[in-house]
Amino acid sequence: MEIDLVAITGDLLSRDRGERELRDGLRRLRARHGVVAVLGNHDVAVTRDPFSAARELADLEDAGAVLLRDSSHALAVDGARVQVAGVDPRSYMHRRARPRRLVDPAARFRVLLCHFPQVVDRLAPDAFHLVLAGHVHGGQICLPYPGGKVTFGELRPGYREGVFQLAQTTLVVSRGTGTAFVPFRFFARPEAALLVLRPGV
Repeated sequence: MEIDLVAITGDLLSRDRGERELRDGLRRLRARHGVVAVLGNHDVAVTRDPFSAARELADLEDAGAVLLRDSSHALAVDGARVQVAGVDPRSYMHRRARPRRLVDPAARFRVLLCHFPQVVDRLAPDAFHLVLAGHVHGGQICLPYPGGKVTFGELRPGYREGVFQLAQTTLVVSRGTGTAFVPFRFFARPEAALLVLRPGV
């Protein structure tokens, strides 16, 4: 299957020593319309995780990826204009992010990347058709029980993982492949999600 676009929703790097491996990995990704990414809180060392000490990534162009920082990227997909916009984690955490200002009204389909799923609660109803997020790692450490699971990595209720059909948009929260605080997961398997988008009828 040919991939149209690879989208990465942050927490790419927790320590400086991993940057070379990150860039090598990005260069190996193949997609018709390339790779787009946003940073997460670990990438800018804004976290309570004592093992996170990454310096900020300036850009990822040499690795073949477009880094979106409160900016957007236009694509032509099968003749249609598609917009991919991205929120910078610092502007989000300081409540300065204004994704609505990034909206391209000429785009037939608009996608927003933000590390934090709760960005959907700040969006206007017609802003973006699809929001891609991460951050929560599916709870990372979970205890299953009949009908659900208790998550310890994220105790607050909210958008932990999966697809959420909301009034204003569709939100997809990936469990991702990384960890925070402790280098393991429990009942929260790593995930690289494959999304197949089809036009509505």
